[in-house]
Amino acid sequence: MHPHLEKLLKLQVIDYDLGELERSKDYLPDMMENLQREMKEVKQKLDDATKQLEEAKTRQKRLELEIKGKETALQKYQQQMMSIKTNKEYDALVAEIDAIKEAISSRETELLETIELVSTLEKDIVQLTEKDDQTNENNTRQLEILQEKVDSIGSKVSDKQDSRREIVDSIPRAVLSTYERVRRGKGGRAVVVVKKRACSACFKALTPKKTQEIKRADRLYSCDSCGSLLYWNNEESN
Repeated sequence: MHPHLEKLLKLQVIDYDLGELERSKDYLPDMMENLQREMKEVKQKLDDATKQLEEAKTRQKRLELEIKGKETALQKYQQQMMSIKTNKEYDALVAEIDAIKEAISSRETELLETIELVSTLEKDIVQLTEKDDQTNENNTRQLEILQEKVDSIGSKVSDKQDSRREIVDSIPRAVLSTYERVRRGKGGRAVVVVKKRACSACFKALTPKKTQEIKRADRLYSCDSCGSLLYWNNEESN
């Protein structure tokens, strides 16, 4: 392999790493935000279920007291039936008794529904509590790892830039200009291996003559189709 290509390959790896580090400045905070959002959402569901349970238990107690009060009133009216003297009084009392019975029936139905809701919410809260604990544990650990990565980006970028400068200083200006031009045009990848006697970037087949020239590695060769800088690797190119 031509010595300039060896340096360009090293430079390409560094440039790729630098690009990844730059991209990580965007996606790492997004990942952290998603983890924090998940924790908040689970916590909110647990809080909502806990609030609903408190309201349901309060409603259950109220209904039980209302039913008890109306049952007491019903017994009172039923006892008064023994002392009624006129049909008018009888009809009025029967109407009162029927109204109380209807009210008791309505509240008993609501009470049964509330008791069922309490039971469901209690089960949900057990599951949500477990999920909240697990989510907090897992996400907190991941957040710590991601934060370490965020904190280390600056030093990693600095180290990569130092390594890049060392390589750049050892590459002729014309060669470096060609590399940079192709890299910008190809979205970051400028140096590619020949695979099955074709450019591995655009898959354009190479002529036998050009294949032999690339093998000799006496100078830099570019793909006539896409402009990528080509090199031969016996393990990959045959």
